[in-house]
Amino acid sequence: MKTRILILLLAMLVMAVATGCTAVAPAPAAGDGAAMTTVRIGTQPWIGYGPWWIAQEKGLFEKYGIQAELIDFVTDTEVNAAFASGNMDVANVASHTAIKLFANGVDLSVVLLEDVSTTADAILAPSAIATVADLAGKTVAYEEGSTSDLLLNYALLQNNMSLSDINPAPMPAADAGAALIAGQVDSAVTYEPYISEAVNQNPDIKLLYTAAERSGLISDVLAARTPFATENPDVMRNLLKVWGEAVDFLRANPDEGRAIIAEAVGSSPEELVTAFEGVAFYNLDENVQYLAFSSENAAAVFNDVQTIALAIGLIDEPVDLNQMVDANYLLTE
Repeated sequence: MKTRILILLLAMLVMAVATGCTAVAPAPAAGDGAAMTTVRIGTQPWIGYGPWWIAQEKGLFEKYGIQAELIDFVTDTEVNAAFASGNMDVANVASHTAIKLFANGVDLSVVLLEDVSTTADAILAPSAIATVADLAGKTVAYEEGSTSDLLLNYALLQNNMSLSDINPAPMPAADAGAALIAGQVDSAVTYEPYISEAVNQNPDIKLLYTAAERSGLISDVLAARTPFATENPDVMRNLLKVWGEAVDFLRANPDEGRAIIAEAVGSSPEELVTAFEGVAFYNLDENVQYLAFSSENAAAVFNDVQTIALAIGLIDEPVDLNQMVDANYLLTE
């Protein structure tokens, strides 16, 4: 899902900055009577996408001349299918999902690094299971094709294991934690708010392995349908400004911002304290700075994402990651 400092790289972004590009300055608010452009945005109940709900609550879309339609989905499969079929203009997706869609021929452009997960994605298990190696022969619930799938396979590979060493129990991430609490599975891979729900209901359930083990492996990007983006460059720039301003609002007003996000994902702020602590959001300046000045580390992590995507069969052949990203909407000469 969704899923989430670190990641993304891109030589083209580095080159853009090297040639004198800087972050776009905030645009003036859309004037009264200004034409509004409708943008269909695919989301899921994941806190990493929270700044969009803050933007909706605070009127930031209207400020920048955008009539936003936030379309919520439950599973990765649903949002992926809707985006691939052209039923939305942009979608919040995990970095591996963007790679998968691009590899499958979807004409998309990654235009923004939204968030990176550290402890907000995790493998959960009772205390009797102390290590990833202890999962051998155990039944593990996880959502196929999701960030949970990616994290599980990465953890297994780091322990010289694969899915063949466990008993996979595919199910939506929203159900995985509940299945563990009910004793239907031995372990579960999921993300917030489902992690907190499981841990709060059963104190014996612990975080066995988290995304922090490979910081940046679980991350989210904003993917735009390339035809829409190229036909509406000003709208895309304004959309990214909306995100940046919402992230800045969250930092300046954490209690209010978190309350808005919590309501959107169906939880209370108190239930999501650890969830928010496990996610890092990126504003526009940080997108430029990180991608430009930490490119080697970012490249390594994003290549890790592709490596795991290949290993678990999400894609058959590697893609040119540089061709997948368009930094033009983040930068201006």
